[in-house]
Amino acid sequence: MAAEKKRATIYMDSELHRALRMKAAETSSSISEIVNNAVKLALAEDAEDLAAFEERAKEPLVSFEDVLKALKSDGRI
Repeated sequence: MAAEKKRATIYMDSELHRALRMKAAETSSSISEIVNNAVKLALAEDAEDLAAFEERAKEPLVSFEDVLKALKSDGRI
């Protein structure tokens, strides 16, 4: 089943719009297809980030000061 499509108005820098139009023409894609794919990729990256945060939520917190002290005691700084 095809997803329902919604219309949206976005405002972008004129040079970005120009580049987007050129990319659409060169790839035989519509601007909508390119924007939809870019948004899907951005949302997928967000989902990956959230999963990584959740996965590491139980790890102990280490303060910046503790990291610096450990580096200094190891002679690395």
